[in-house]
Amino acid sequence: MDILSIIGVLVGFSSIIGGNLMAGGELDSLINFHAFVIVVGGTLGATLLQFPPKVFWRGLQISAWILVPEKLQMSKQIDKIVHWSSMARKEGLLGLETVIDNEKDGFAKKGLQLLVDGNEPEVIRDCLEVELATKEHLDMQAAKVFDAMGGYSPTIGIIGAVIGLIHVMQNLAKPELLGSGIATAFVATIYGVGLANLLFIPIANKLKAHIFRASQAREMVIEG
Repeated sequence: MDILSIIGVLVGFSSIIGGNLMAGGELDSLINFHAFVIVVGGTLGATLLQFPPKVFWRGLQISAWILVPEKLQMSKQIDKIVHWSSMARKEGLLGLETVIDNEKDGFAKKGLQLLVDGNEPEVIRDCLEVELATKEHLDMQAAKVFDAMGGYSPTIGIIGAVIGLIHVMQNLAKPELLGSGIATAFVATIYGVGLANLLFIPIANKLKAHIFRASQAREMVIEG
């Protein structure tokens, strides 16, 4: 469990809410269902339009890495590679068949299988590098789903603000309706900017960091 992700979200939103309260504001002033629908719905719609289904759903899948990242222990991976090399020298390549059956990492398992099957080192490297590049490209595209949401939400927030102001202008003769329009205008902007900078962009950057680290671990397997 990545506890820093939870702490980051709590600290970020608590700071905004707490600052509002300390300034004499009320919690209710930051809650507006109409603004929420405009910002979240508009951002989601624009994101769905930009990405193909496979990339969008992959983005949702890897978002779990924010709380539960892939277990990548570099030191243990090095120890495993050294152990495989030792077994190959003592028992020959066929001795690695038992290792393949017990190996949980699909990438390493494929490399070992190619090795046991008697493929040349260049062929093994090419196959693994293609698979690594393909997976890394898909995951990076999936991380960009949240990058896109971080780009769209402030703009959608501005649209929400304009809608709120239009509502105000249409009801100048009805003072009792002006408050809701003004509230929608300002809160929509807060939602758009807040979601982008407190959630979407940080999530995208953290996913990219996880993807980079996973690629490093797999490159180490290729070299081993």
